[in-house]
Amino acid sequence: MNQPGPQITAAEVLSRAAKLGNVDAHGPVTIRDGSHAIFELPNGIVARIGEPHSYRAAQRELSISQWLNRNGITTVRAVNSIPQPTVVDERPVTWWTLIPDHRPSTPEELGTMLRQLHALTPPTEFQLPSYAPFDRLPERIESATTIEEADRSWLLEQYARLRQQYDELDDPSPPCVIHGDAWQGNLVVPHSGDPTVLDLDKVSLGWREWDLVQLAVDHTDFRRITAGQYQSFVDAYGGYDVTLWPGYRVLADIQELRWVGFALGRSDTRQAAAIEAEHRIACLRGLVPKPWTWRAL
Repeated sequence: MNQPGPQITAAEVLSRAAKLGNVDAHGPVTIRDGSHAIFELPNGIVARIGEPHSYRAAQRELSISQWLNRNGITTVRAVNSIPQPTVVDERPVTWWTLIPDHRPSTPEELGTMLRQLHALTPPTEFQLPSYAPFDRLPERIESATTIEEADRSWLLEQYARLRQQYDELDDPSPPCVIHGDAWQGNLVVPHSGDPTVLDLDKVSLGWREWDLVQLAVDHTDFRRITAGQYQSFVDAYGGYDVTLWPGYRVLADIQELRWVGFALGRSDTRQAAAIEAEHRIACLRGLVPKPWTWRAL
């Protein structure tokens, strides 16, 4: 039986996809090297390389971008002159217009965008998936090779406990269109232009609280933003403070466990991620007092 060959690198995928799409990919600059590899290319083009076998998800991102822009929410725009998506080694490559000279949004700007997003009627021309807060989380914990077995056991117990608590929650709000990764870096503000939404791969149908909890924990657990900045977020959203909802701590704990899972998913190949995962686990286990400081990966 023929065994599948090794997966080629993101750089190799980019090179081959650029030839197929007739795109100048000389001197690519890595913007991000995570679950999606993102490169800045000449001529104001950004290449986004998806995970293997994610063609439909890439197609949906393109549709979401078009739909949101039609409905008054500015997002990153696809380059229409290039075939979309371009597939190499089962990995879809999408091509986007670079947003130059931008800054992360303020909490107030993020709250304003989320209020508009959550008010949208879901699209009818394509189907959004339901938000899956535990997607791949237990698999990442079980397959991690850089952690002690005691930590693995604790994480799996924490996952099981949170899964049960989540299943027992009453619905806080009707499902709506959510971004799914709503932090300040995913809404950028050009020096001349409207705030622009990035990273559309987790746009889905779910509780609005999933979009509100990320900035809330930035305030309650990490002190990345001040009380005044958090209040400006709440006011811009319309006055709803998710930290006052009785289920807030459950969603906050799930979100933080997901961030541990993300670090674990990269720790096999990156020493910095392994060190960061160990630190995050120590925080969750109560060995590091709040406010916590976690490094971006």
